[in-house]
Amino acid sequence: MLKLYNDTCMECSRLITHRYSTSFSMGIRVFEKNLRSPIYAIYGFVRFADEIVDTFHDYPKAELLERFRKDTDQAIEAGISLNPVLHAFQQTVNRYGIDRELIDAFLDSMEMDLCHSNYEDSLYQEYIYGSAEVVGLMCLRVFCEGDDALYQKLIPSARSLGAAFQKINFLRDMRSDFDERGRVYFPGVDFTCFTNEDKLNIEADIKKDFDDAYLGIIQLPKSARLGVYLAYVYYINLFQKIRKAPAKQVTQKRFRVNDGKKVMLLCSSALRHSLNML
Repeated sequence: MLKLYNDTCMECSRLITHRYSTSFSMGIRVFEKNLRSPIYAIYGFVRFADEIVDTFHDYPKAELLERFRKDTDQAIEAGISLNPVLHAFQQTVNRYGIDRELIDAFLDSMEMDLCHSNYEDSLYQEYIYGSAEVVGLMCLRVFCEGDDALYQKLIPSARSLGAAFQKINFLRDMRSDFDERGRVYFPGVDFTCFTNEDKLNIEADIKKDFDDAYLGIIQLPKSARLGVYLAYVYYINLFQKIRKAPAKQVTQKRFRVNDGKKVMLLCSSALRHSLNML
């Protein structure tokens, strides 16, 4: 009956992913079947940790995050948890040998959000690594399925893709981060005086991340390549929408890719993949 419990916990992570992100859900659906559950498990874990610091405003966030960290450690060590999200996550960590340093770096970055509202350069780089790049590396461990040489080779590209996604999220959510949480992530940027020059500098940095990431995407195993490429294409499309807008508009609205466009991108990406045109 343990299989029923394991499957139920994985289903919880799948549901969390679907509820919180249509983009990542569509990307995960085109992975080969054996990769879907572990990626859902990683997403469920990082999503719940992020919820603690971003939305639990009426509760003791620091205590809840510390408890979540301890429960995570215990789940990984014991190989079981009564928390469905942590049980699914520990299965993935233990099966694929996900480095504990990556998990600690991620939780450290979540803790940073509890005590920092402005991120100067060194802190910004540390936060990008912990909040996004390590998530890409966790997923890369799954994609490589035990091939450590391939994992080591693709580390720079996986980090670049995670960084690009996170920086676009910062641009997309700039207003809500400032209005609801008092945060400005980009070093030296004043939200109340966000200029087109500021925006162009950030976009140049993101463009480099995307270029570096693409070099790794095309080297991924076929089982994962289309799903990662699809997420990349979604974010490129969102990036293009933001690039066309003036700086002032970025501080006033949240840009998104509508569901119809996502379906079109899925179809075009699948065709390119099937024709070996990535």
